Amino acid sequence: MELEVFVPTAAARVRQALSDPERVARALPGFQRDAGAATPTSGRLKVRVGGHTITYRGALRVAEREDGAYTVEGEATEARGTGTVKLSLTLTLADTDDADADGTRVTVEGTATADGRIAQLPAEQVNSAAARLLSRFAENLGAAEESKAEEPKAEEPREEPEKEAEPQASEAETAEPTEEAPAPPTEESPNEESSTEEPPPAESPAPEAAHARRTMIGRSAEEVDHAPPRGRYAPVPAPPVTAQANTLRWAAPAAALAVASAIVVGRVLRRRR
Repeated sequence: MELEVFVPTAAARVRQALSDPERVARALPGFQRDAGAATPTSGRLKVRVGGHTITYRGALRVAEREDGAYTVEGEATEARGTGTVKLSLTLTLADTDDADADGTRVTVEGTATADGRIAQLPAEQVNSAAARLLSRFAENLGAAEESKAEEPKAEEPREEPEKEAEPQASEAETAEPTEEAPAPPTEESPNEESSTEEPPPAESPAPEAAHARRTMIGRSAEEVDHAPPRGRYAPVPAPPVTAQANTLRWAAPAAALAVASAIVVGRVLRRRR
């Protein structure tokens, strides 16, 4: 794998970014640091290849060599699978010779091995995704340095002019007012007495309403719902049963029996004739 990326930032600033693990983690697109990770470059990385998105969990290490180049090594495994990825890259930084385009030329060389889901995808899509990831990583390194350099300095607090002391008030103005003598009590007019009379007491509620209110206090909602109505809405009790009603209840069957007996006797007599 070989790739060359132009970064519109001086090489010295890009070197400072590569020497700081925090900036390296922020510049890597799709990277999210794990909570409680030992190093800033340990976490999860989402890679989009074609129409697929694969999440890897692992760590990245960046070290500077004696010749001024940087080595990038990483190992990761799939978050939802058994696939693994190993890479070893070399980043070389060089200032551009073009006076019109001041910046840094970043050359990436190295190898990478992978198995699992990414190995089943077309090689062209994998190479395109890797080139896009490395290009954005190099560009983000320069952008992070530019944004940090362009941060405005904090404004120094301005000293406000001291206000002149206000003249003290005269003794006459600061003197406390003397207590005034209380006014003599005035006699109340008859109209005022009538206005201060207490209003008549409110009429007490009807005894039936008071009894119903007292009986409902302390009951549950179910008991109140099923309680029989009281007062004007109470049901009318049935009339008591008297002795006359009992006599009439037995007289009707007796009369019917007598009429039936007379009819039977009359028919028997007719047959004998």
